[in-house]
Amino acid sequence: MATQLPRISQRISSIAESATLKVDSKAKALQAAGRPVISYAAGEPDFPTPANIVEAASVAVLDPKNHRYTPAAGLPELREAIAAKTARDSGWAVTANQVVVTNGGKQAVYQAFATLIDPGDEVILPSPYWTTYPEAIRLAGGVPVEVFAGVEQNYLATVEQLEAARTPRTKVLLFVSPSNPTGSVYSAEQTRAIGEWALKHGIWVISDEIYQNLVYDGIRAVSIVEAVPALADTTILVNGVAKTYAMTGWRLGWMVGPVDAVKAAANLQSHLSSNVSNISQRAAIAALTGPQDAVEDMRRAFDRRRATIVAELNKIDGVNCPIPEGAFYVYPDVTGLLGREWGGVTPTSSLELADLILEQAEVAVVPGEAFGPSGYLRLSYALGDEALLEGIQRLQRLFA
Repeated sequence: MATQLPRISQRISSIAESATLKVDSKAKALQAAGRPVISYAAGEPDFPTPANIVEAASVAVLDPKNHRYTPAAGLPELREAIAAKTARDSGWAVTANQVVVTNGGKQAVYQAFATLIDPGDEVILPSPYWTTYPEAIRLAGGVPVEVFAGVEQNYLATVEQLEAARTPRTKVLLFVSPSNPTGSVYSAEQTRAIGEWALKHGIWVISDEIYQNLVYDGIRAVSIVEAVPALADTTILVNGVAKTYAMTGWRLGWMVGPVDAVKAAANLQSHLSSNVSNISQRAAIAALTGPQDAVEDMRRAFDRRRATIVAELNKIDGVNCPIPEGAFYVYPDVTGLLGREWGGVTPTSSLELADLILEQAEVAVVPGEAFGPSGYLRLSYALGDEALLEGIQRLQRLFA
């Protein structure tokens, strides 16, 4: 009798579903069923893509040259525009052949790990982290080594913590500023110290800069390569147009790095997906090279909502919500709500608390277990002002 082999590979079976997309899907299903659920789950701007970008796509779709295969690494004009953006915002002068255009920032993250990691290599992963990072590391055969920084240090890992996690198997540090899920931003001094530590120990850095243009209070998110230029040979930046330009559905991201790493990633992409949609690429060229007025308008709206959500959440006894300096998330410590009875239920984890909130307040939030330890919630404030306030007021009533 033949050996019965598993129907699904162990590698794929071990992957957890994206927690943020899972909560968002559940919220949308409840909304479709007629329940007035307010969702803070998805990291997605509620604004339409700026008109000049949509117009560029409209023109592009009628041009037959965009109906054909194009280079797997991206349109030359877009790679040039990304190189210019990298010099402008990340302080790193790169050439177009150091850029690979990907199907969203998520593919860039996956390819960066796949390009660098061999089985058993360790990746230092500051926590709280975006839910996809550890799965992408494991898919590459790597081992995520979590380093947790709590609310008392504004969710920012220290060099001392990173050093305590370093072993002879450490190959990569993941660096994210501004952070998803916390919105925390490393200062220039903190970034420099971490970059110098990575350089000293010959550790690669994968730096996710997808939120670098969404910062507040006059703060600038300093790129780790700008802080430590000598890291240019051992750093990959990942980025995209999704968050800054309200283009989540266009699926357009990129990787920037040393020529050999980028060439290897482009080889992988040539077999994995080939070129990104040419229409999205033409739209991204318009986004990066066109007027930025709409971007600033959206940033100001997020800033206003940030102030509202932090102030209102901190009115709830048992909630400690630091004010984020970037992105469009808050990450309150809710341990003060656990172990207490609310509507006949006594939650003991943030996962149970999130379920309670959805059922009794009809508000969707993402529990801390999706990003690291329990005891926290992530709420996106990338939704309309009225809905944002109404949802928090429901929480205030629930936990009164």
